[in-house]
Amino acid sequence: MERVKALRQKVFEEVDFDGFLITDETNLLYFTGFLGAACLFVPKTGESMVYVYSVNYEQAKAEAKGFEVVLVKRGEDLGVKIAEKVKGLKLKNIGLDSIAGVPSVANYLKLAKLLRGTAKIKVENEPVRALRRVKDEEECKLMRKAGELTGVGMKAAYEAVKPGLREYEVAAEIEYAMRKRGSWGTAFETIVASGARSAFPHGGCTDRKIGNGDLVVVDIGATYQHYRSDMTRTIVAGKPSAKQKEIYEVVRQAQEAAFQAVKPKAKARDIDAIARETIEKAGYGRYFVHGLGHGVGLEVHELPTLSQKSKDKLTVRNVVTIEPGIYITGFGGIRIEDTVLVGKLKAEKFTKGPYTLEAK
Repeated sequence: MERVKALRQKVFEEVDFDGFLITDETNLLYFTGFLGAACLFVPKTGESMVYVYSVNYEQAKAEAKGFEVVLVKRGEDLGVKIAEKVKGLKLKNIGLDSIAGVPSVANYLKLAKLLRGTAKIKVENEPVRALRRVKDEEECKLMRKAGELTGVGMKAAYEAVKPGLREYEVAAEIEYAMRKRGSWGTAFETIVASGARSAFPHGGCTDRKIGNGDLVVVDIGATYQHYRSDMTRTIVAGKPSAKQKEIYEVVRQAQEAAFQAVKPKAKARDIDAIARETIEKAGYGRYFVHGLGHGVGLEVHELPTLSQKSKDKLTVRNVVTIEPGIYITGFGGIRIEDTVLVGKLKAEKFTKGPYTLEAK
């Protein structure tokens, strides 16, 4: 309920609304603690209402604490029910977090039509985005656990990567290890990209057999109580070559330099520039083909964004990734990534070592 209280302050005191609708699935989870709601309606005064269909009604009553749970019966129209409530409360200005949520664009237009002449409805996603980008202490606790579980998966990766194994076999060992220790699932599709495929930043995971001396980019994440983590290491199946070691060290230095620059009020693009400069000085600038990082939380890609064009500034309790990489077609790619908390005095890594090319 503290999150709804904060939302009320933002949308009713800072923005001129007298009611606010939450429809995006992840935003619904953030505010209600329940995955399966159809809509959350927050009026300026009075109790907030969670609308759910019958399949999720009993679970919502058990998990969505502090809200009035409203059943949308079979055959009933959610938009009509919301419009009736808005009219009954005589509200005039309704905010909406997203038109990409449960009601979708078509239903948004339908709701706007139902409210025509009674109330105006406007999409305003910034209040929710502003809240979600700054994690509270409970969120940080859950993300530390997600980071710990991701580390368990990476340990399994270092033990599993061997010539002759298929990429999906390595992925299976990683995911099993994380699940066995308490992960609720993977934060995203596990990436195990070997050989020439390691030069593809989002190379996925296939049935390719890992070759001796292959670079293997392993990008994984665990989920704990819906919160996610993101971690990448690059491992060599066999003995690393001199060039592989050289490039790895460049990426490692770039990541460490960027990590040391993570602090409150730092410009996201400046942190990106620090990593990029290290790679450019080594002669590999054109092979760093993506931004330095992104926010993480209930979703694996959130705000703020760390990139050359980002306008974001870091604040205390932002959680972001730091993930420089060098990708050379035909040779392979190397990326090192950690999930990092912006602290008051210094940054904290939710994911930790090892920092080595060599498999166990």
